[in-house]
Amino acid sequence: MNIEDQTQDAAVVKAAFGALNRKRLIDIFFTNKVANTCPTAAWKFVYEMLLWTDQTTGLAHCYESDKCQPGKNWYARSLAFHGWLSEAFEVEPDELSEKLDWLFMRAAKDLATEVLHRAERVAATAEKQRGPYKDRKFPRPGEDPELAGIIRSALGDNLSREPSSEQWQGLVNRIRQYLALENKRKNLLGEGFEDVLAEMLSRTCGPNISIRSRSALQDLPGFSNARKGDKPNKVDLAVIAPGKRVLVTVKWSLRADREKQFVVDFGDYLAAESHSEPFDYVFVTNEFDPARLKRACERLASNNHMFRHVVHISTDALLATYGEHPEATMRDVVQHIEKGRLISLEKWIDHLKG
Repeated sequence: MNIEDQTQDAAVVKAAFGALNRKRLIDIFFTNKVANTCPTAAWKFVYEMLLWTDQTTGLAHCYESDKCQPGKNWYARSLAFHGWLSEAFEVEPDELSEKLDWLFMRAAKDLATEVLHRAERVAATAEKQRGPYKDRKFPRPGEDPELAGIIRSALGDNLSREPSSEQWQGLVNRIRQYLALENKRKNLLGEGFEDVLAEMLSRTCGPNISIRSRSALQDLPGFSNARKGDKPNKVDLAVIAPGKRVLVTVKWSLRADREKQFVVDFGDYLAAESHSEPFDYVFVTNEFDPARLKRACERLASNNHMFRHVVHISTDALLATYGEHPEATMRDVVQHIEKGRLISLEKWIDHLKG
């Protein structure tokens, strides 16, 4: 690698959770999986890259953490999901976490490297500025005696010897970094999910299909009517091929405000369509809430289903999580799966290829 490439890579890694580094990591992942990149493996790759373990339950995340605690119905369902996933990955349940969260962990590793380098630079600068006060006991940047005291108290007699102040500071910084990292997961479940799907489709659907991420609506074939001064309406994912235009909204999970936005976006797409030709509107998600999935499947526009397809990363995962005796709304979702209204990522990719 030449010096120019090294400099470019360093700049990318510096924004470890940014778009450029995310793209670099996704390309690394799929390059290593190139021999197995096919529709049947799609769901597993998505989970391997993006699914994570809930810190409070120790189980693979499938629903809101506060509703999945022991004693609640979704804890039993989380156990079922975790068990099904362990079997699918052919590992013991306590080893599953090692198979998940690849993209987040790699980005976190890149961030840790940059944080370490930055900390060394900051420490050197700080020592120069602290020079006039070297004979006085000023606290060092990043010191947290209270947190160190909590750790010391928790370890008690198991702490065989007192760490140095530098070791305490290093531990405190690592804990802070660990806690702050979870806030960055939102980036991976937003644009990262879109990027993973885009790369998956590009590698499985063939050269005749164009995949575009976060394109302005008016830049897509057959859509116009952009008014000057309006905020660009960006489409999460677009699949363009001869005789085919598919606008895709990609959401890892759902909230009420997002459900309302679907209707607004669809209205904008209809208003901007300029070729008087049909297009498909598709929803891709990993939502497990049965009521939200049911509404997405049954949402109407002009007495037709608004979404051409509602796609779940793995409908088999849904069935395993809901169990053999699902509640009423879950039974409705199961019926949508049986009727082909709610389909898996694998089936959707096959449909696009066909």
